Amino acid sequence: MNSLSKQNRTNVIDVLTERLTFERTGVRLYDRILERIRATGDPEVSGLHAPMTAFRDQEKEHEEWLEAKIREMGGSAHAMTARATLVKTESRGLEEVIFDERATLPQMLHALLAAELVDNAGWDLLVALADEANDHELKKQFKRRLHEEEDHLALLQRAVARFAKREVLAAEDPSVSPSGS
Repeated sequence: MNSLSKQNRTNVIDVLTERLTFERTGVRLYDRILERIRATGDPEVSGLHAPMTAFRDQEKEHEEWLEAKIREMGGSAHAMTARATLVKTESRGLEEVIFDERATLPQMLHALLAAELVDNAGWDLLVALADEANDHELKKQFKRRLHEEEDHLALLQRAVARFAKREVLAAEDPSVSPSGS
């Protein structure tokens, strides 16, 4: 973290706090969707439970890792920096969809897909910043988390597509399921 943090410690903490704020949101979003998945009696939907639980746990690990990095730099893991405030505001719409009792699981997964797109972009930015600062160790750590986020994104893209196919083509093809590939 030394190379990157030497660039501008305050701004680096701001960027990390932005990612931390989003990861905290991600954990809440996954928790809510996992509740809904557990409540459904649909065996095809139940197939999403294990990978979604693993993704939720990765989001939690990202949160804890970022908290530790921010503290290492002398920052507060609970400060609301400018970027953290922005991402909190941006995330409200996603939370509104996912926590709305009227939302269907496909709608909730669609919102989570949007969250994962943002999450991927955030980790990609951190990788680029570490690369630019020649902080090879930090780049490696960021990249590991980016690859995990890419896995989240891929599964959600498949699930959203399957639900869309099931909803749109159900009368024509009853074999379309949300958990398949």
